[in-house]
Amino acid sequence: IDTARALSTLFNVWRDDLGNAMLFTLGLQLGADVPACIEGRPVYMGGIGEKLELTPHLPLTWLVLANPGISVSTPAVFKARNEMMGDTFSAPARFHNHPHDTAHFARQLAERHNDLVAPASALSPAIAEVFSALETLEGTLLTRMSGSGATCFALFASEREAQAAAAKLAQAHPQWWVKATQMLDEPLPM
Repeated sequence: IDTARALSTLFNVWRDDLGNAMLFTLGLQLGADVPACIEGRPVYMGGIGEKLELTPHLPLTWLVLANPGISVSTPAVFKARNEMMGDTFSAPARFHNHPHDTAHFARQLAERHNDLVAPASALSPAIAEVFSALETLEGTLLTRMSGSGATCFALFASEREAQAAAAKLAQAHPQWWVKATQMLDEPLPM
């Protein structure tokens, strides 16, 4: 997000010289997730991050994000996935109707998965530990890994549940980065 904000600031300065397409192109060269961060709201990502499509409106949802304090090489995760499962990925599994509430959203996401969880966890077993710890927190509706890892997240229906879960997780794992936050459905001001 910091990269996206810096680019957006530069864009505001250079507005006459650059268009939105150029901003996204520059962002993509810095990281596959930068265009999505520039968009600043939930999107389906395709390709290597350059294909963005807005999701249906999402309900107010709280997340607990957790990272065990490690970084995982995205190319290494894709290489391990290729060695484990070949080069065929799951078909995109978008949903087109907006979820009624967070529980419905969690059920829709439960029907989908991240093809990179097994290889990322094989490369860095701490990811599986984070995943497991998030799953056992009271109020967790769904647990997933973000992208190629190592950050994982759990969905919660309320701020109170997410904050309590984050506090409990941070106390149990003080070496991890843990954050409760609201999932945005509207763009952030840049």
